[in-house]
Amino acid sequence: MPYVLGIDIGSTATAAAVARLRGSNWDPPEPVRLGPAGAPVPSVLLMSTNRSITVADPDEYDDPVDGGWVARGFVNRIGDDVPLLVGGEACSAQALTAMLAMWVVERVMEQERERPEWIVLSHPAGWGDYRRHLLGEALWDVGLADVALLPAPVLAAASHAAHGFSGRTLAVHVLGGQSFSAAVVDRAQPLGFDLRGVLVDADPPAGADFDEALVEHVRTSLAKELADPADPLVRQALLGLRRDCRRAKAELTVAETADVLVRLPTRQTRIPVGRAEFEDLIRPAVTLTVDELTRTVRSCGLAPHQLDGVLLAGGSARIPLVRELIAARFPVPVEVEADPQLTVAAGAAVAGGQLLDRQRGNRPPPRPPVMRPPRPGARRGEPPRRQRGRSGGGPGQEPGRYDEDRSQLPPRPPVRITPLELPMRALSRLASGRDSTVIGLAVLVVALGVLLHAAVGADPLTVAAALGGAGR
Repeated sequence: MPYVLGIDIGSTATAAAVARLRGSNWDPPEPVRLGPAGAPVPSVLLMSTNRSITVADPDEYDDPVDGGWVARGFVNRIGDDVPLLVGGEACSAQALTAMLAMWVVERVMEQERERPEWIVLSHPAGWGDYRRHLLGEALWDVGLADVALLPAPVLAAASHAAHGFSGRTLAVHVLGGQSFSAAVVDRAQPLGFDLRGVLVDADPPAGADFDEALVEHVRTSLAKELADPADPLVRQALLGLRRDCRRAKAELTVAETADVLVRLPTRQTRIPVGRAEFEDLIRPAVTLTVDELTRTVRSCGLAPHQLDGVLLAGGSARIPLVRELIAARFPVPVEVEADPQLTVAAGAAVAGGQLLDRQRGNRPPPRPPVMRPPRPGARRGEPPRRQRGRSGGGPGQEPGRYDEDRSQLPPRPPVRITPLELPMRALSRLASGRDSTVIGLAVLVVALGVLLHAAVGADPLTVAAALGGAGR
């Protein structure tokens, strides 16, 4: 059955959802089970000694994992010229993100038995063309050419709209494990949303800070037994404490109390924590996110009462205090879905279906009998003839729109599914930004400058610079 795939690679977790075409209508998005524990998986890549990659969180292992073989937080590093060192190899953040996206596509295709008609991948709302271009190039390099890049707040609004929320001007509060974003979106015509304003130049707390607050609270009550961090048994106890604090935080979203299990060097104990006690620990941090949301709304020339609603997304949006403090500040409906960690991925699947509907006039997509090969003469990593990684529509449309007119675009190449092994040379090339072809052209330009200097007496550096400018 034809389907579209939505992917949300967050700073902490990665989620995916599919929407299937049934007749001329799209079924509601369904989450994809990516890992044994459930739909989301950690946004963490582990490299083994044979240079293969697995998607897993080393914090869940009983034995410590060498941090030099772990890559995490790379989505937020896209656009940074400094590469990440994984297993002693320099890897660009965008290449690691593309590899994780490819891993998700492979898992989905194993379940669906066919390739998706379209892929929509979320990105942080504050990104500009440069970072979208970097990620688009990396996706193309691993074989994912048919991908639309759209801002996470736009996709969160699309998911809520698919569930019947009819507001037109909305604030979006996305609170993840290690990131927070605040934005304002407007409903667009004929479909989708425009990104009206977004929070920039701020670093408010996120879910990991809530975990740390609970860890410190428990450590205080066991200060004597956890006083020596150099003791291997104490380090192991602290590692287990962080894992159980994350579990207790999730449990407190639906229960009034939760026990934190602590395996001390000499004994095992449980520390009870009430929801009110936990909320007192994190209230200042949550208040900061609400302050930033208010500032973002006012920067758009709006007062809180002029909104049609506030939409919540991200795993930490499950915490009841988040909705409570936002509702106290904004006199409008505050909406949160049953599993806000899947909201952006579901919205990406909704947006993918709308893109195909607009392109094909709501007709079932054709199924070619044979996949078309890539265009002749294309080299690995060479940009395709269309702009990739776009978050907007066609010329003249506002950023954040996903109602682009794709009727004039060439046929897409197939999705190339390859084993998930780290292509070290490609990653190193993406990290450094150097290519042997570029270096060869630079040498040729300098040589021509020297020859012209010998012939007419012109300065060779000036001639080389002029030739380089003409080449660009």
